[in-house]
Amino acid sequence: MKTSAPLGRRPRTPVQFAILTLLAGMQAAFAQPAPDAAAPAQQETAGQSSARNNEPNGPIAEVIVTATKRATPLQKTPVAITALSAANLQDNHVQTLLDVVNLVPGFNATGQGDHGVTTMTLRGIGNDSAKTEYADPEVATFVDGIYSPRPEGATSLLFDLDAIEVLRGPQGTLWGRNSSVGAVNIQTAKPVLKTLSGSVEGGLGDYRRMGARGAINVPLGDTAALRIAVIHEQHDGYVDYQKLPIPSQASQRAAYIAGGGNPATFQPINPNLFVTGGPKYNSQDQSAVRLSLLWQPTAALKWNLAYERFADRGTLPMNLMQEPRAGQDRWSALIDIAPSLVRDTDTFRSRIEYALSDSLALTYIAGYSKFDGASTFDQDGGVAIPTSFTTGATYQGNNTVSSKYKNYSHELELQSTGSRTVDWQVGLYYAAEDNSIRFDIPVFNGTQQGSVGWQGSFIQPKETVESSAAFGQATWNVGTNWHLTGGVRYTHDKRTNEGGNGYTWNYDATVPQVPLSGSIDPTIPGQGYNPGVPSNEGRYSGSKATGLLRAAFDIDRNNMLYASVSTGYKSGGLQDGGKTYGAETLTNYEIGSKSSFMNGALTINNALFYENFKDFQFSAPVTNPDGTRGLATNNAEGAKIYGLESEINARISPDDRLQLALAWTPHAKLGRLIGGSNDYVLPVCAVPGISTCLDVTGHTMPHTPKFSAQAQYRHVFRLDDGATLAPRISAHYETTTTLSVFDLGEPDRQKSYTRADIGLRYASGSSKWWVDAFVRNVSDATIKTSAMNAFGPWVAQYVPPRTVGINTGIDF
Repeated sequence: MKTSAPLGRRPRTPVQFAILTLLAGMQAAFAQPAPDAAAPAQQETAGQSSARNNEPNGPIAEVIVTATKRATPLQKTPVAITALSAANLQDNHVQTLLDVVNLVPGFNATGQGDHGVTTMTLRGIGNDSAKTEYADPEVATFVDGIYSPRPEGATSLLFDLDAIEVLRGPQGTLWGRNSSVGAVNIQTAKPVLKTLSGSVEGGLGDYRRMGARGAINVPLGDTAALRIAVIHEQHDGYVDYQKLPIPSQASQRAAYIAGGGNPATFQPINPNLFVTGGPKYNSQDQSAVRLSLLWQPTAALKWNLAYERFADRGTLPMNLMQEPRAGQDRWSALIDIAPSLVRDTDTFRSRIEYALSDSLALTYIAGYSKFDGASTFDQDGGVAIPTSFTTGATYQGNNTVSSKYKNYSHELELQSTGSRTVDWQVGLYYAAEDNSIRFDIPVFNGTQQGSVGWQGSFIQPKETVESSAAFGQATWNVGTNWHLTGGVRYTHDKRTNEGGNGYTWNYDATVPQVPLSGSIDPTIPGQGYNPGVPSNEGRYSGSKATGLLRAAFDIDRNNMLYASVSTGYKSGGLQDGGKTYGAETLTNYEIGSKSSFMNGALTINNALFYENFKDFQFSAPVTNPDGTRGLATNNAEGAKIYGLESEINARISPDDRLQLALAWTPHAKLGRLIGGSNDYVLPVCAVPGISTCLDVTGHTMPHTPKFSAQAQYRHVFRLDDGATLAPRISAHYETTTTLSVFDLGEPDRQKSYTRADIGLRYASGSSKWWVDAFVRNVSDATIKTSAMNAFGPWVAQYVPPRTVGINTGIDF
């Protein structure tokens, strides 16, 4: 197994030393008798409950969720939630959030090229236009209740999990930051007291896929336990390198002269400038390790502590020609910038729960994360073949020279416990970020030998974010059937950009014309670059109150109805030039039902919603009338969306399971928006300050099919000695979707499609050994996730082609 370097060294970070110090400090306590030998059993999480009860002949498990910041049964929780257990995640080979979307109604996510950012939409709303490290999502991601602020963090490996909960609709009251249309809460597997257990797994597949993972739970006396989980996944890139078809030198010279070139300065095209070997685009090489510690010295006090290290040395996904060049496969490109990617993330999480009394509990949640990344990306995708060294094509790189951020958060919660007439909780929250980035865009005519078309560097050495909030929510249990809930959250946000600027090529004839790279410092005079005016200095401050009103009625023990009005909020901020943009808000009206039939063998959950989205933050790379470039963010009018979601889970027989997820969104229309973007060929704009634009008022929100459906079926054959053989099939269907707000015809759409995955799992009887074979995207369907035509021909990014693999493992 190939292992990345960061996992092969002994940890030396302050966080790791803190964990080791804590372990050492508890050794004396472990040597003494436990103060409470009869400590109560741990509360089962969604994943633990579902995984343990997902036996072939068992009933549909009662899934426990934490959507209301309390552990409650899914069927008794009046919120639109999809809860995916550890077994669900394993059956569907979920590694990133991109693998989750097909399992949740109304959920969509795409991986965007030059930054590798994962953009998510729920119920038709999401910031799909925000494709940089600094884009704040509308769908917030939490790990063990701690907010993950940057979109590229969502691409990290998902491993050793108890469950994933996807909450649909605004979750601003309890979950807070940027959960204006929903939240994804990832629950990692926690240590268990007095239990020695674990698992080991390995796998192979096509594209030279190799993977391995393992976890072990180690008891440390009677009051503590340690869990260690590791993973490594790698496969070759899907994109092959095309060879440059070199024109004859005579035709090159003629094209050069026809373009106004001086015959005396003619150069032949250098084929060595085009990549033909080495790592390919769309590859994976990721590793992670997590150390989790549980310390429970008394029945009233519990502390979960975790450190996680993630390292990514794969490559970014490539923009591919929608109409492949003659004689070339779709999964190939003419590349002149070799892919590279470095991402290292260190994360620390802490959760302390203390029962103050039988009716009162205090929880303190803290998190810290540090990210360091860099990448190179061939933005032009080789869609045109150069006719000479400086004509017939465009060379453009979108290169992140460095991207760093540090963020930390603190949350203090006080809530009632036990059975009460009024259940309540209040809390305080504070989070801060300190970010920096340098992002280069070299653009050359023809090849990188040619003349500068434009090039510049965006350098922001310091960007800060501070967010503080106070919140409270209470449920009045009126009698035994009615439950009335109200909640409010007040949030204050501050942002600063300090010392930032854009440095643009000044066409100084005395400076050699070479592509901008990390070895060139454009801030030094004489390098050929001028700073932009104005600079990227600025400050933003804003605040907002969001709230929730909900009524739930228990018709009987198996059926519930609820209705709610909730609001969500995403902070405004700063853009290039230090200009500000405003906050966006969402009001969601929802009616839902949750029902169980046939003694729990069938559950049906429905949600009917109407969303009023205001001040949509539309972000895009633009060219200004003076020729300078930048990332612009403007507030559009918003959108109005309504639809219906349904989830059905059926135990057809002791050996048959069927799950359905349906979403119908007949209306998802943008309000007034004049949009501009360098990623598309658009008309000249009549609006001052924008070079090209298009009026997209009334267009359908991108990535919002009118109808989508996901079906999963699993059957179990019982063999001798307790062994089982379980085939499964998962199929996803959705109608035509637009890929951008511009909706520029068929190339900017994904037509309706069906995609299927199949698998076959053998599990031995008593030895807990298993083998699982799978095929993903069985029909090798061509499914676009994004599109653009900035360089003439339309290109797109696609879901992976058909892949085949096999995993085997043992639980002990």
